Amino acid sequence: MANKYQRFETAVIHEGYDELEMLGSLSVPLFQTSTYVFNSAEQGERRFSGEEEGFVYSRLGNPTVRVLEERIARLENGEKGLAFASGMAAVSAVLLSLTKANDHVLCSAGLYGCTYGLLMMLKEKYNITSDFSLLDSEDEIHAKIKPETTLIYVETPINPTMKLIDLELVSKVAKQYGIPVVVDNTFSTPYLQRPIDLGCDIVLHSATKYIGGHGDVIAGLVAGKADFIDELAMSARKDIGGIMSPFDAWLLLRGLKTLPIRMDRHCKNATHIFKKLNGHPKIGSIYFPGNTDAEDGKIAAKQMHKGGGVISFEIKGSKRDAQRFMNRLKFIKIAVSLGDAETLIEHPATMTHAVVPEESRLEMGITDQLIRLSVGLEAWEDIWDDLEQALAAST
Repeated sequence: MANKYQRFETAVIHEGYDELEMLGSLSVPLFQTSTYVFNSAEQGERRFSGEEEGFVYSRLGNPTVRVLEERIARLENGEKGLAFASGMAAVSAVLLSLTKANDHVLCSAGLYGCTYGLLMMLKEKYNITSDFSLLDSEDEIHAKIKPETTLIYVETPINPTMKLIDLELVSKVAKQYGIPVVVDNTFSTPYLQRPIDLGCDIVLHSATKYIGGHGDVIAGLVAGKADFIDELAMSARKDIGGIMSPFDAWLLLRGLKTLPIRMDRHCKNATHIFKKLNGHPKIGSIYFPGNTDAEDGKIAAKQMHKGGGVISFEIKGSKRDAQRFMNRLKFIKIAVSLGDAETLIEHPATMTHAVVPEESRLEMGITDQLIRLSVGLEAWEDIWDDLEQALAAST
């Protein structure tokens, strides 16, 4: 089906909604209902049997949520989308749908802490094993794929090390085995990167982050082929029940309208902050996809529209030095999450990735000195002034 709106900035506002079908309401109505009335018992039978389209119960579908699902599918260039109560509900639904006992998952060399924790739980309960790889060459990917591998799961940029994975390379090898590639696109959003266009099969988001953009909603989204999304809806979402509420969908639809504008500002601010931090005497290694001189620069140029709004860097010294630096900040907020209007800072080793055993954490590149900065929408000069005074006060 041809896209009704050819350009991203237009689709992000209009896709999936016809005002004239909703009494002329410019804003998508909030259908705050748990169930739906049938015209007759026979209509109820037809809808439950799948013979007739229509809403039955909001765990199975809701008009407000449906608009959001159609919109994310269009933005990611997938055939269909599906909404969940949280990013981890989306991750768990996809992983459970694509695995069974004794299967194997090949992952990028670094994952969000709770995704890692879920994989460890799947190993303990169902002997679903996982391996981690840089996925940086065809030979490396071939070597890591096993007969029981059922999917490749990728974060790019990786949270929190900002390492990039070449999605075209991974997809090329995966197709030789008929293995789906799942990409967590949270850090980039479809405005900066579209994995499906690069050959990947399934894209998911913690929509809590940039898609919502205002720090007031917990949500997850998935986009991909229609047959997979239909299966996911009728199994993992319906039976496990990690559904998105209509109000959360309404908040996300509102947030999405400004996604391109917000992302441009996040990226611009982060570039300014990176330039100030890079080479500072109290900063060690620094990781930012917008760094064209970095090892990953060619990958970023190939598959990302801009560098994103997250920077990770190491404070020279110890964990305590990193924590002292954070404690000296005045208006930058110490908080997990990212993509909000406010600039947020966190310590991955003791916060978002605390569940990861130290040995595995260090293998991922998450040291005790590493700090993750989500650059907000404030004046970049004010963000830098706060960082600079905290660095100056550090001993």
